[in-house]
Amino acid sequence: MPVQRRSATDAERLKREGRVAEERINDQIIKEKIMKIAVPVRGNVIDDHFGHCEAYAIYTVSDDKRVENVETLPSPQGCGCKSNIASVFEQMGVKVMLAGNMGNGALNVLNSHGVEVFRGCSGDADLVVASYLTGKIKDSGDSCAHHDCH
Repeated sequence: MPVQRRSATDAERLKREGRVAEERINDQIIKEKIMKIAVPVRGNVIDDHFGHCEAYAIYTVSDDKRVENVETLPSPQGCGCKSNIASVFEQMGVKVMLAGNMGNGALNVLNSHGVEVFRGCSGDADLVVASYLTGKIKDSGDSCAHHDCH
């Protein structure tokens, strides 16, 4: 739902009536109800290697769990845990990552930037996001042992 912008005259009237604080509270609630989910992909399939994926599909989900938008964010070069991708996700408001596999380094960096990671995902990204939104996705708890940052 788009936030309606008000003119200065409307803002002054609302302030006199004591309704400005309520509007700000409602705007805050609206912003908090939007969720962003990142999915490391190759094409539209979840990539097994988080840090070496082709791109990230960023899903914007409404409060009623409908996908409102999907945008593609190209993957930075190099290992995921050593790139700046976690801070980019944080700036974008991403709170969830649905991933195939990754090492503990990447997991720790993402978590420190407020991104909850669900490992063990595979297949079509759209279907996995839909499953997550219905509560069917759980973190596998598995990490790559042979390389500390995937």
